[in-house]
Amino acid sequence: MMDRYRKGWALRYMREAKAELAAARKMPYMATSLVLEAIRKARNAIYYSLGDPAFIEITVREASEKTAVDDPVLRCLIEVEETIQQLAQTEELDGERSIKQADSLIQLASDIVETMTGERIED
Repeated sequence: MMDRYRKGWALRYMREAKAELAAARKMPYMATSLVLEAIRKARNAIYYSLGDPAFIEITVREASEKTAVDDPVLRCLIEVEETIQQLAQTEELDGERSIKQADSLIQLASDIVETMTGERIED
């Protein structure tokens, strides 16, 4: 059972992630920072929906150091983190490509958060 505190933060981060991505589409000159902020917020929403974000972060970091991860949820979280790191290390993001990547990551996060919270997140 998810407590109201975590549920509230998960839903808030998802709304903000979607708003940041929408802003990136409208302001291409700021797309790089907006896309990065959007995917970080989507990741945070996932973490809040799954449990204690600090614990989830440590678990993902430790699991990413292993050669093989059998758990599909943990593998998904590692891929999300790798995508964030990849985009963060790219000096100049390809606007449209990075927005598409962020959009699919935010959709994944939205699906997870909606499943865990039982609430629909409005676009």
